[in-house]
Amino acid sequence: MAVTKKKESNPPITLDYHAVKKSALILRAINHKLRQQILQLINESGQLTVTEIYVKLRLEQSVASQHLAILRRSNIVKTTREGKFIWYTVNHDRLNEIEQFIKSLLG
Repeated sequence: MAVTKKKESNPPITLDYHAVKKSALILRAINHKLRQQILQLINESGQLTVTEIYVKLRLEQSVASQHLAILRRSNIVKTTREGKFIWYTVNHDRLNEIEQFIKSLLG
């Protein structure tokens, strides 16, 4: 005859899975070698246009634009429109938030 052990009552899981998914997308945005290079390049220059980025990194324009869109959706870069140009700058406040989040995860 099998004896079953009485289950202990565990607290409910209260994770906000939507927030978890969003956090993972933000971390994934900066955990990519090319996007890290783009961030470094923008940071060193202060601000750059997509044209300056793809020329300096020798990329196709569409590739640079796709990666910038990912960084922009994660609020890691900010944009400013001046006439027909869109200037990209690093959002240092956001990077500091991400750094603090990572430190809290790693203890």
